[in-house]
Amino acid sequence: MFRVIAVFFLLMGLAPFAGAADKQAVDLPQRLAEVQSDQQKQATAIRLGQKVAAVCANCHGEGGISSKVDVPNLAGQNTSYLLDQLRLFASGQRKFEFMEGMIKAMNADEKVGVVLFYASQTVPARPVSDARLAQRGREIFGGNCFRCHGNDAHGNAQFARLAGQQQEYLRKTLKHYRDKDASRPNPLMRANAQMLSDDDINALAVYLNSMH
Repeated sequence: MFRVIAVFFLLMGLAPFAGAADKQAVDLPQRLAEVQSDQQKQATAIRLGQKVAAVCANCHGEGGISSKVDVPNLAGQNTSYLLDQLRLFASGQRKFEFMEGMIKAMNADEKVGVVLFYASQTVPARPVSDARLAQRGREIFGGNCFRCHGNDAHGNAQFARLAGQQQEYLRKTLKHYRDKDASRPNPLMRANAQMLSDDDINALAVYLNSMH
């Protein structure tokens, strides 16, 4: 599998294997802050990130809007949040073998560039698929979820943007938290998801998918 990943990166003209010293020495949040403080550096990083994202588009879609209902959108996410998810995958704390291999193959500048690229992309507005369920989802979200994810569900540096997210991905992820699946170890989310029935999860998915 790792050889396949390397071929992807070589086809894109990217350096698939950064040296161990490069991976260990770079403070990624510090590098991100440095790039964000300089418009020229940020523009250069986004162009690099767009090249990396061309590989990611196989699953996450063009511009980070997934065409697969069970694969998350990455567009519009907070840069610091995305960077931390890369760290969790690379360390194995967030488990998905293919993602772990992809991220380990990226060097520091590619990681910073790809999160800046995705954060700069727009999430399209979606129509409400079921008004009754959306209203129920709004009530559940407004009762608890907004405390971390924000009133607009746009998230922040610690918590994911949920607005406009794929319905099936939301359902699957919330059930993983509720059922204490090993791929989703976050204790705060596990504790909150314990209170949700399948109907509650479905209502949340419909509501959040319709948010912009």
